[in-house]
Amino acid sequence: MKLTRRGFFKIAGATGAAAAASRSDPAAASPPPEDPYGCLVDLTRCIGCRKCEDACNRVNGLPPPERPFEDPTVLNRLRRPDERAFTVVNRYFPGQLDASNQLVPTFVKIQCMHCQEPACASACIVGALTKKENGTVHYDVTRCIGCRYCMVACPFEIPAYEYHDPITPRVMKCTFCFERISKEGGLPGCAEICPTEAITFGRRKTLLEVARKRIGENPARYLDRIYGEKEVGGTSWMYISAVPFEKLGFIDVPDKPTPKLAETIQHTLFSYLWSPIVLYGLLGGIMWTSRKNRPESEDEEGDRR
Repeated sequence: MKLTRRGFFKIAGATGAAAAASRSDPAAASPPPEDPYGCLVDLTRCIGCRKCEDACNRVNGLPPPERPFEDPTVLNRLRRPDERAFTVVNRYFPGQLDASNQLVPTFVKIQCMHCQEPACASACIVGALTKKENGTVHYDVTRCIGCRYCMVACPFEIPAYEYHDPITPRVMKCTFCFERISKEGGLPGCAEICPTEAITFGRRKTLLEVARKRIGENPARYLDRIYGEKEVGGTSWMYISAVPFEKLGFIDVPDKPTPKLAETIQHTLFSYLWSPIVLYGLLGGIMWTSRKNRPESEDEEGDRR
């Protein structure tokens, strides 16, 4: 049987309609864990030693840095985590002076914030990123297809991609030492090694109590704000500081979780890969309808071409 263009459009339209009618509704997002693990970073205690970077490098088997961790000149420029470094420490001079009239630096550790309702996980169409009960936003490389939607979705601009590896590239970010805290009962490498206890590991609710206590007992030392308590619905990594966060490179994000819109769009469009069929079927149906109103002789003339 010869398939004319008219017949093709009929089949395409019917297929698209059937696919649309038979699809399952996307599953609702899982609620965030009630009291996950987290880390509280006290920026007034950080001395910029970068031992957290060294520990993270060793725990995660990352390649050695171009310059050693003991090299203080690295702090002369601002850095971001990338595929070779899951955490970095930056130095800022926000304007404070010491008794000698010298600028006092503030050091800021940066890594994945492990959001309570992570936009990266919501944007991932194959479930390679998931929020675990222990607080980790976990990455499953066996599911990843390299679409990099997570990189676009992250409000903190954290996930990095192994562009240099064309065979088995991965999305790279802080793992929150998932294996150590979930199976070994240990601490993240950075929190364990910190010599000044600038990083406190524990349950998120307990950490918030610790932060509020420090702020309440030392109002002249700390700002009355916990960064990460409410930002994008709350994060597992939180900070207290003596300096306004906007002067320390912290990104201004809304309190409302960001995944909702992205999740609706992504799951609606990509569940079961039905959207291309429906879209093509819809276009085919429109063209078939428009051709139906044309004279039969003109339509058959077109089919013969």
